[in-house]
Amino acid sequence: MSTPDLAEAYPWPARPWLRGMMVMSLDGATIGPDGKSGSLSGAVDRRVLAETRRLADVVLVGASTIRAERYRPMVAKAADAAQRHSLGLQPAPVVAIVSASLDLPWQEPMFAESTMPVLVLTCQAADPQRLSIAREHAEVEVLAGQRCDPHDIVAALHRRGLQRITCEGGAVLLADLAGAGLLDELDLTIAPLLIGGGHLLTGASTGATAWVGVREPVRLALVGSFMADGFSFHRYLTVEESPDRMAG
Repeated sequence: MSTPDLAEAYPWPARPWLRGMMVMSLDGATIGPDGKSGSLSGAVDRRVLAETRRLADVVLVGASTIRAERYRPMVAKAADAAQRHSLGLQPAPVVAIVSASLDLPWQEPMFAESTMPVLVLTCQAADPQRLSIAREHAEVEVLAGQRCDPHDIVAALHRRGLQRITCEGGAVLLADLAGAGLLDELDLTIAPLLIGGGHLLTGASTGATAWVGVREPVRLALVGSFMADGFSFHRYLTVEESPDRMAG
C-alpha cells in the first residue's frame, strides 16, 4: 500500500488542538530493548513525526522522554518558512518540557541551538537550586500547586499563543492529558516487532512495577489508517471530536 500525502493524513484544525504521538510493538511495548522509542520506529514513522511537528506551535515532552531520547535541536526549516508565516506560526516549534524535578540534560545541544528558546514547565515543589540552573538554559514557567497539573500545562501553553500542541510522551504525560479530557487526537504507529512483553514503568531503585493509566478509559474513534513498510499507522479522535468539528 502506498503512503498517503501526510499533510492530508494528519491535518491541523482551525482551533486549539492537542495531538498525542505513540509508537508501540505488536505486543504493546512503547520502548525497545535499548530503552528508547526510536528503536521501534521506521522511515515512514519518522516522516509522520516530522509532519506532525512541521506546522505545530509546540512539541510537548515529559522529562523522562527527554532524558532517554536525547532530542536534537528544533530548528527552523526553509521549506516550511512561508507556510508557517502564513499561518501566523513562529519560525519553528517550541520544545516544552514538563519536569517537576528539573533533572534535565542541560548540556544537550537542544537547549542552546534550537531556533526558539526551550520552555520548561515545572511546579512550586521544584528545588530552588535546580530552578536557578534551569533558568540559565531555558525559559521556565512555575505552575501553581505541588505537581504539574495537565490543565495548568495546557493553559500555560495557550497563554503563550501555543495552540497547536504535539505531545510526544512519555506514557505518564499522555495518560495525564487524556485522563484530564485534554487530548483531542492520538496518532498511533504499530511496529511489526515482538519485544517480549515490553516495559512497564518501574521504580528507579526498587524495580517495582507501577500502573500508569487514567481513572476512566478514554474512548477514541478511528478516523484514518494506512500501512507502509510493514508498519500500520492509525489516527484517532476522542469521541467528542468529529471530522466536522475538525474544520471548525
